[in-house]
Amino acid sequence: MAVVDTEDLISISEANKLGVSALIREAEEGRERIVLRNNKPVAVVMGMERFEEWEQLLDDLSDITLAAARMLTSTGPSISLDEVLERFGYTREELEAMPD
Repeated sequence: MAVVDTEDLISISEANKLGVSALIREAEEGRERIVLRNNKPVAVVMGMERFEEWEQLLDDLSDITLAAARMLTSTGPSISLDEVLERFGYTREELEAMPD
């Protein structure tokens, strides 16, 4: 389970007092808040940049899991990344130089 700074916890009533605009402003500045109802976490307020990072991490994890599963179950010949890149006319250096 994730470690949460207790300063980032906020009850729904406190969130209402603070206001949506203030919560959003904090999120844009990088502060994530965990909203509690009856002392149980029910929602997270985070900035879009952080959310996109999480989405990318989930996509990457999915890709890694699929690749690992294929490696463990494959009985055919394997092809190296360099061979694939060569087939498509790229090098590792060109691949690394590409923008994300």
